[in-house]
Amino acid sequence: MIINCAIIDDEPLAAKLLESYVNKTDSLHLVGVYNSAITAMKDLREGHIQLLFLDIQMPELSGLEFAKILPKETRCIFTTAFPQYAIESFRVSAIDYLLKPISFDDFQIAVNKAVAHFALSHHQQDRFFFIKSDYQLQRINFDEILYIEGQKDYVRIYLENGQKIMSLMNMKSIEEYLPQPEFMRTHRSYIVHMSKAEAMVRFRILVGGQHIPISDSYKDVIQQYFDDHTIG
Repeated sequence: MIINCAIIDDEPLAAKLLESYVNKTDSLHLVGVYNSAITAMKDLREGHIQLLFLDIQMPELSGLEFAKILPKETRCIFTTAFPQYAIESFRVSAIDYLLKPISFDDFQIAVNKAVAHFALSHHQQDRFFFIKSDYQLQRINFDEILYIEGQKDYVRIYLENGQKIMSLMNMKSIEEYLPQPEFMRTHRSYIVHMSKAEAMVRFRILVGGQHIPISDSYKDVIQQYFDDHTIG
């Protein structure tokens, strides 16, 4: 899969570094490099760009403000020197949030998330995937998943019907395949289907009768999710 992308950054050196990373990445095709969100608008309106590497603090229009008016099919990876905007970035469904100076390894991790997202969007209407389990390919419907638990080199998927399916894979691989924020990592060992959450009690999520822990690394993002879905 080749993703059409663009870079928006008012710092020439930062933009040049990202451009060099894009040119070394087979899954990306660079449409343009822009020094402001305003100058990128025309290409966005014409539907040429799928993915933006987007700085936050820019003149005229900030990256966060710009992300709110993006076409729904265009997603962004924020590239910034400021960590304090991370929570707000999830509100605009950012694929990732990279802090400058950005290493090539971190860049590639973010790109892999983008590739997984766009690959999923091509077949998301199916709302299922197949996973290897007990020498067969087992169909898993998104809507039937309660939560996923990582166990060393395996993942165990807990379904609404009480079935537990184990497969040899890591949490990162399955997390990148699942749509977010429908599915959210709450702990290094757990991913929760958030629409199945029954309650949050003392930073544990009740789902399927089980209390799933929330670690400090994910606490703010999970709290923000519940805040955004709370009335009164």
